[in-house]
Amino acid sequence: MKIKLIVLFILPLLLGSLSSLFTVEAITSWYNYSNKPWFNPPNWIFGPVWTFLYLLMGLASCLVFKTEHSLKGKAMILYFIQLGLNFLWSFIFFYLREPGWAFVEIILLWVFINSTIIYFSKISRLAAYVMLPYVIWVSFAAILNYYHYILNA
Repeated sequence: MKIKLIVLFILPLLLGSLSSLFTVEAITSWYNYSNKPWFNPPNWIFGPVWTFLYLLMGLASCLVFKTEHSLKGKAMILYFIQLGLNFLWSFIFFYLREPGWAFVEIILLWVFINSTIIYFSKISRLAAYVMLPYVIWVSFAAILNYYHYILNA
């Protein structure tokens, strides 16, 4: 059980690190020179914010996984789907350079994060609360994504 909890805790960090492979080249090339909204944060802020959010996601998943709740299986499936969608967004936006499709994808991600939070709340209120900064940041990221698409279409 301890090994599974450790893996669950670090899994979001590992996927985040892997997705950064798709972003590094793009940030120094096309994204750096693209039009961005006036409220776009500086690039250096994204790494620390995502690291913090990945740690919170890992913690939330551990809080749910260690229970024997009847909804644990469904909650973890939703969690893994949103985790996969999180990874996929970086690939679509930065690697494929498709902000329009990335916007569609981030809306789907947002839906799955909220569904995960709803299921987590039925199992562990703390796990649900721990996921709130993540959905807030993804909401902001969706707005940034939308404006990036509009400004560069």
